[in-house]
Amino acid sequence: MDMGLNNKTALVTGSTKGIGKAIAIELAKEGVNVLINGRNYEEVVRTVNEIKSDYPATSPQNAAADLVEIEQKEALFEKYPNIDILVNNMGIYAMMQYEDVDDEIWEKYFRTNVLAANGLCKFYLPKMLKNDYGRIIFIASEEAIMPSGQMPQYCMTKSMLLSLSKSLSKLTIGTEVTVNTIMPGPTLSENVHQIIDSMYPNEDMTFSEKEKEFMATNLPQSEMQRFIKPIEIGRLTTFVCSPDASAFKGSPIRMDGGMVPTIF
Repeated sequence: MDMGLNNKTALVTGSTKGIGKAIAIELAKEGVNVLINGRNYEEVVRTVNEIKSDYPATSPQNAAADLVEIEQKEALFEKYPNIDILVNNMGIYAMMQYEDVDDEIWEKYFRTNVLAANGLCKFYLPKMLKNDYGRIIFIASEEAIMPSGQMPQYCMTKSMLLSLSKSLSKLTIGTEVTVNTIMPGPTLSENVHQIIDSMYPNEDMTFSEKEKEFMATNLPQSEMQRFIKPIEIGRLTTFVCSPDASAFKGSPIRMDGGMVPTIF
């Protein structure tokens, strides 16, 4: 399917694995030149080479940087001053009890999950508005609107992204620039795959059987009763980046597998 994205340039943060990598790959399938970002230089190079090999008509580039660090972020801006698409995927998470979250942890999550993304928006959004075209997408979580209580420091930042997205969208009135947020539910990243395998060491069980057991026991509210595949989120994100999705403006787009029980 041609989504009209051929030869666009996209910066996908945190794109060496998981959801971010899936988004980068799906964009490359549509002819997008993807800027691969991560803190680990070797992982970034490996991902760039992989995408270049699989999609030789595109020009993936190395955008290795720790986006929390001002100097590295400014170096990235100097190297790549213009992009068409910004996918703010980078983020950190961990299960933590509220009483264990001190001020240092709150600040770390705020700087990593919110301020780093906001800094990119502040630089690239004015350029998109000037060009009358652009896409900014935040990757949040169903935890943004349905906090489980298991990681309050993470949920807080994802809720903030919804508000930031809506505020920035107000600046795009009358333009072909859009700002939206996608809220995935529980997703089968590489880390999650390892966790499930370690929880059920029985070698006679297939991964599908382990997944079903985990979902039934731990996430009975999921209507899918399986993890969302990163490629599914990648494909949705690619569509939201396309010209056909120009009517999405400041929208919180849920892909939660039925985790959220409410209508809105």
